[in-house]
Amino acid sequence: MSTEPPILTLKNTKLTFGVKPIFSGLELNIIKGDKICLIGRNGSGKSTLLKVLSGVIEADESDMFIQPGIKISYMPQDSDCNQFDTLRDVVLSGLEKYDSSLEYKADILIADLKIAQNQKPATCSGGEIKKAMLARALISEPDLLLLDEPTNHLDIETIEKLESIIQNFSGAVIVISHDRAFLKNVSHKTFWLDRGLLRTNEKGFDDFERWQDQVLDEEITAQKYLNKKIDEELVWLHKGVTARRKRNQGRLRRLQALREERRTQIKQIPSIDLEIEAGELKSKMVIEAKHLYKSYNGRELVKDFSIRVLKGNRLGIVGPNGAGKTTLLKLITQKLEPDSGHVRLGKNLTESYFDQNRDVLDPKKTLWKTLCPHGDHIYVHGHFLHVIAYLKQFLFKPEQAEALVSTLSGGEKNRLMLALTLAKESNFLVMDEPTNDLDMDTLDLLQDVLSDYEGTILIISHDRDFMDKVATSLLYMKGNGTIYEHVGTYTSLLEKLNEQKPYEKQTIKKAPQKLFTAEKTKNSTKLSYKDQRLYEVLPSEISELEKQIADIENILLEDSDLYTRDIKKFESLTQKLEDLKTQKSLKEDLWLEISLKSDALN
Repeated sequence: MSTEPPILTLKNTKLTFGVKPIFSGLELNIIKGDKICLIGRNGSGKSTLLKVLSGVIEADESDMFIQPGIKISYMPQDSDCNQFDTLRDVVLSGLEKYDSSLEYKADILIADLKIAQNQKPATCSGGEIKKAMLARALISEPDLLLLDEPTNHLDIETIEKLESIIQNFSGAVIVISHDRAFLKNVSHKTFWLDRGLLRTNEKGFDDFERWQDQVLDEEITAQKYLNKKIDEELVWLHKGVTARRKRNQGRLRRLQALREERRTQIKQIPSIDLEIEAGELKSKMVIEAKHLYKSYNGRELVKDFSIRVLKGNRLGIVGPNGAGKTTLLKLITQKLEPDSGHVRLGKNLTESYFDQNRDVLDPKKTLWKTLCPHGDHIYVHGHFLHVIAYLKQFLFKPEQAEALVSTLSGGEKNRLMLALTLAKESNFLVMDEPTNDLDMDTLDLLQDVLSDYEGTILIISHDRDFMDKVATSLLYMKGNGTIYEHVGTYTSLLEKLNEQKPYEKQTIKKAPQKLFTAEKTKNSTKLSYKDQRLYEVLPSEISELEKQIADIENILLEDSDLYTRDIKKFESLTQKLEDLKTQKSLKEDLWLEISLKSDALN
């Protein structure tokens, strides 16, 4: 355990909304350099705690100490940026006080995160807004960075970039996320907010499941020893956790078998004339796509793509934002017409679509009436089940059956949406980004349900852990129209891409080298003396150039008659202004190149 004094301390913290206590007697310490994941069931108060730490809301009672001079930056889960003209303005709003000499910091972050800086927030995707808000949180160089669901809507390239930023961040970080792979890669410490109590583990998320089991076992043992009635919620929670551990092994074995089956199918299908249906394949065929081509505004999203999806396949679609994943999904499900090529769907196909926007939920209805408008039994998977029993399968308590949908949290609404979607009779499940905004309990539940689902699944997601546990094969979209199928996990696909290893059948090459990205040499472990020196002095030189540029611009603006009165001076100043701007641009590019080289070496 670190002996450094904490940069922030909370003691005796209490907060109540209405009559419901969120937490009481909460205590925590944050040390410089801490990389903390904040875990808790939906509605436990995780986002509320970050708001207390950031000062957005004030606790009812709290002894809070922050070291003098400590700067805190907070990135909320949802952000309304429509008051800004451009995404660049969103980034710059993170500066405590605007200073034109500090704009180079925005330039560096915008280039690093590939932000479309001139785009209006009102027209941006969720991923672009997330990147701008992340840059906004980083630009002030805080000592404590608070991130609430930062990976939502981000593609894998940006998630990996965020992981690198957090790993190399010198200050402390607290992050809330449902992305298990992300949390494993960035956290060294865990806060677990559970039933109003905050527990601390000096290990990262990778140790959470073992620690969770240990804590729950100890609680149940203590209650039995004290001869007290065991808390029903605790027992119910513990049984769910334990059962999930046992199911994981069986689920993994079944998924491996399905992947092997898909490998065999891929080997067989190319040898068959697509115009001629083989008997077994015909009976199992769900989708047959041949030579699909689709472009928008001259950009090729899908070109010469063919695939045959058979019954029971679980096909994941992955790739960077804007690569055309949703377009491909719509093409192969006949929701969108291709420019050329054709798609044929199997007979007797009954599709069910998971709508994460929850538009079909009526806030004025109870959970009971939402699932079962008439009577008290719902028809699920070939038999009738009492509505309360069905709700319990989706982690709802019996007393919640009569609660209004409007009283549910976002995660609970997603859980209800999942129950409603999967109650429908189907043999073909289509899910576009179902993992966004789902808490971990619901993700576990979704994995369980998909494991037992006997139909065919098409799914888009950036969540590596989720896709590793669900998909039998993946369609990887590079973003230039080419699409490759990979039979295996998302993790193994990313390893192949990063290592630039060819497939036996098809070569998947890493995307072109990013602008200013420096390759890591085999023998180098640190920056050269020259690069290190430039890395330190360039920011001040850039700042000085910006000051000189501003001085000349002020002269030209204030002396409107200079051109007619003294043309030589005017030309001299304008030429000098142009030279200074060129120098500034070159120095910014050089600093960014060295910065990226430093990241690669680390």
